[in-house]
Amino acid sequence: MPYLLAFSSAKFDVSKESPNPINPIAGESVLAWLRTALIAAHYQVTEAAPEDFGWLVEVRGGGASYMVVASGDAQVTDAEIAWTIQVRKNRSLSDKLLGKNQLTVDDPLLGVVERTLRVADGIRNISGGIFPGPG
Repeated sequence: MPYLLAFSSAKFDVSKESPNPINPIAGESVLAWLRTALIAAHYQVTEAAPEDFGWLVEVRGGGASYMVVASGDAQVTDAEIAWTIQVRKNRSLSDKLLGKNQLTVDDPLLGVVERTLRVADGIRNISGGIFPGPG
């Protein structure tokens, strides 16, 4: 099950992002900013890549690997944008079948992501939680 964080901000300039060739969804700037904080917290983080649901980085650390996705409206360039960050913990088929290694609200990576959002200037209306569904 993914963990979803929603927030609003005019901090990120989507007009300077690379075009997402799959869907016109922003998120590259959010992940570039977040990547710095994750690296400082000793995670290994790939460069952002476009996906059909936004922009994606792969994250490794603490004996786990994750997919972190950011998405926002790429058509809004002069106002506050509603953003979503989605965190999924990668799990093996046997982990999924046995219910092991699930993403929980106290996961260390989630703590870094949420703290980074909460201490940043220009980020408002932060909410988040585990989204029920497959995963």
